[in-house]
Amino acid sequence: MKAMIINKLGDSSVFQQVERAKPEVVAGHLVVEVKASSVNPLDIMLRSAETPWSANLPEVLHGDVAGVVVAVGEGVSKFSVGDEIYGCAGGIAGIDGALAEYMLVDADLVAHKPKRLSMAEAAALPLVSITAWEALVDKLRIQQGDSLLVHAATGGVGHVALQLGKHLGATVTVTTRSRTEQQARLLGADHTVNVEQQSVADYVEQCTAGKGFDAVFDTVAGDNIKNSFDAARYNGAVATILPIDDAVPVALKGLSFHSVLMLIPMVHRQGQAHHGEILTKVAELVDQGKIIPLIDDSQFSLWQVAEAHDRLSSGKAIGKVVLTAAP
Repeated sequence: MKAMIINKLGDSSVFQQVERAKPEVVAGHLVVEVKASSVNPLDIMLRSAETPWSANLPEVLHGDVAGVVVAVGEGVSKFSVGDEIYGCAGGIAGIDGALAEYMLVDADLVAHKPKRLSMAEAAALPLVSITAWEALVDKLRIQQGDSLLVHAATGGVGHVALQLGKHLGATVTVTTRSRTEQQARLLGADHTVNVEQQSVADYVEQCTAGKGFDAVFDTVAGDNIKNSFDAARYNGAVATILPIDDAVPVALKGLSFHSVLMLIPMVHRQGQAHHGEILTKVAELVDQGKIIPLIDDSQFSLWQVAEAHDRLSSGKAIGKVVLTAAP
């Protein structure tokens, strides 16, 4: 089979197309014919820099996959040959990913693809929807009537968190920039904040009458985490997907702070079934029209992964950059 591999870390030029043996099915797993994948910032990080998961440098990157089951391993009862599935199931810690014609996946990490989506659209969702679900449902426990702030509303995780927050009954405020503000409104945001024009104090006053948000989900982190702490109410909650350097504001405002790392089931082999459960629920919401993936207007095949990485790195993409198994 064809596959795109990396043998060293570096810029997007490190990808090489090679021939590799098709994976053989093992117990608890599926072999999937890959129809589509998508690019996440994690994929760029794994390609370019040492990480805690680089000890076994993966040769085949990309966790997100949508495809068709071609073989079912012993002990798997939820899937049959011919089923269309989606999930985030590799591309890290020595587990081969989706940049190949076929992928071996842990059956617990995937779910049946949303019926109303194309393969490309479905491949945009796994990592970002699992991350948003773990943040809003598992950690922040968003309830009807909560005021929720989501940073980076048209980013991969942000656009799903916006829609999931609305489904959960929150009043959702999102941060945007001028070129993405209209898209955030179309996705259902109750309030949009243009960070090029408004300060934290401005939008806290405007959206919460100065009280602060019940919950904040920061998909940007870094220097932005201070804005999240400032925007949260006393005894509120903040979740983020990246490490923080200074936890003093958490203590001074009595905040509940949550770190979200959706990689744990893949890397540490703990709680894999929960990811499949999340993706099943997300598929239901998609088929009900409550979550719509935001897809960048670029078009790439799996074999143009270098160009796809460059597109995401450029900062010009709006929504997810996807790749399909076209020749």
